[in-house]
Amino acid sequence: MPSAVMRKLSFRLLPVLVAGYLIAILDRANLGVAALTMNADLGLSAAAFGVAASVFFVPYVLLEVPSNLALQRFGAPLWITRIMITWGVISGLHALVWNAESLYVARALLGAAEAGFFPGVIFFLTQWFPAGHRGKILAGFTAGIPIALVIGTPLSGLLLNLDGWLGLHGWQWMYVIEAVPAILLGLAVPFLLPRRIEDAKFLTTQEKSWLTGTLERERLAREAVAPGKHSLWKSLLSPKVLVFALCYYCLTNLNGAVSTFLPQILKPFGMSDTATTFVAAVPYAFGLAGMLLIGRLADRPGRRSAALYLALVISVAGLSAAALIDQPVVKLIALCLASFGVFGVLPGFWGLPTALLAGTAAAGSIALINALGNLSSVVNPAVIGVIRDRTGDFNGGLLWLALMGVLAIVVLTVIVRLWGSAERRVTAAAVEGNLDAHR
Repeated sequence: MPSAVMRKLSFRLLPVLVAGYLIAILDRANLGVAALTMNADLGLSAAAFGVAASVFFVPYVLLEVPSNLALQRFGAPLWITRIMITWGVISGLHALVWNAESLYVARALLGAAEAGFFPGVIFFLTQWFPAGHRGKILAGFTAGIPIALVIGTPLSGLLLNLDGWLGLHGWQWMYVIEAVPAILLGLAVPFLLPRRIEDAKFLTTQEKSWLTGTLERERLAREAVAPGKHSLWKSLLSPKVLVFALCYYCLTNLNGAVSTFLPQILKPFGMSDTATTFVAAVPYAFGLAGMLLIGRLADRPGRRSAALYLALVISVAGLSAAALIDQPVVKLIALCLASFGVFGVLPGFWGLPTALLAGTAAAGSIALINALGNLSSVVNPAVIGVIRDRTGDFNGGLLWLALMGVLAIVVLTVIVRLWGSAERRVTAAAVEGNLDAHR
């Protein structure tokens, strides 16, 4: 029964959520492709572009927790619909920006609109999938990042070729066309996602009973690990949540910078803008492979921390090599290696906090971890942009990212020593439920 239930849930829930996240990443990261021509059209320096990339995350961070609490109150289908429609409209309005300041406003509004989508989906998945299955499931969901970049980066590059059609720049057409899917899928979400297990018509009564019982055993195991009732604010300010947020801060440094700056890192190879976007898809494909392989490894009993260490070591090695070697083919190989680890670490990481947090406190805590972690995306693009302006290349920025990878290893070690055994006990509750179902 457990396998059958997981297959049904994966088939019915994941395609909608992955498609939504794919669109979110596309509408967020297409700024990096637009920069190939937009920066010149608007007169943006590398530092000004870095600010534009950063400002998205200011309202995004501030509104994460309120948005996730609203999702819990109103239900994921309704709230995800609200998020997707508003970000789709604002993404399309990017075509109207005319200078750096108007771009800053558009990016800030997009961040406000999208706030809560990622942590909201993570929280939603914890209400449906037991902890022992989340590494693979979260890998499937977060695979939307590299899939969007593999498909979207070349697509965005091709849309740049519409330059001059009906008097618009290619990057303006890119923003308008790529905004439409978010609005259409947002309208369909309430009809595609059930709000609660009881509403899932695709599950039998027996399957609903097994799933509810397994998730309840996990909840009891969490309470045994950390007994006592915790208020939302006490949970948000707990050392556990703050350390998880610091770890995620380091990880989003790696992921966000690779997504934002890769086309510009590859541009000095001497290729056309379109060719650059197609070559940029290659490291993202390695990132997708890393997500799926590391996520599957993280689900094996007792292997989650080992999987995370492996991904981070690969990330640091790849980023360091890319910074120190300017030969194009070798640099591209190093970036592929870095992407494998940078993207691969994400689903394994989220298996840790979601195994130890529950209820309203979990909704707020997951959002806070994501919000504080994404502060890196406020700081990092601006830092890398300044380094690029002062040194003339992105090598110093790549070394900065490698240093963030080393810091992530240090923080992960703290997490494993303090809460690793508790996470394994909670996960074991799901494993025990699987065994009971087979008896």
